[in-house]
Amino acid sequence: MPGKQVFEYAVIRVVPRVEREEFMNVGVVLYCKKLNFLRAIITVDEDRLCCFTNRDTVEEIKTNLHAFDQICHGGPESGPIGELDEASRFRWLTATRSTVVQASKVHPGLCVDPLQTLIRLHSQLVL
Repeated sequence: MPGKQVFEYAVIRVVPRVEREEFMNVGVVLYCKKLNFLRAIITVDEDRLCCFTNRDTVEEIKTNLHAFDQICHGGPESGPIGELDEASRFRWLTATRSTVVQASKVHPGLCVDPLQTLIRLHSQLVL
């Protein structure tokens, strides 16, 4: 059985009106260097999000979240940031910013299976 590996994760948040500082957790991004793993799981409850903003803005937010997911996957179709290595993409995604899509502070942990850990964190922190 493989040993536990260090991973880092952040909660993906939507802050529709930054000046009000209200946010809704919509996903989790997890990075494990040793296992070459960088993925996000994103779930948008549109009805709940509409309590914070209008329906048109929800579509724009979903587009931004799709870009977030594409950057995790990497490659030329995800733009110049997607061409960076996994560590750089994770750092870029989790950098502090004051936009509608934000990441929490980065938290460390230990895991054997990063995908199962990502699923568990998503269930605990988003659903």
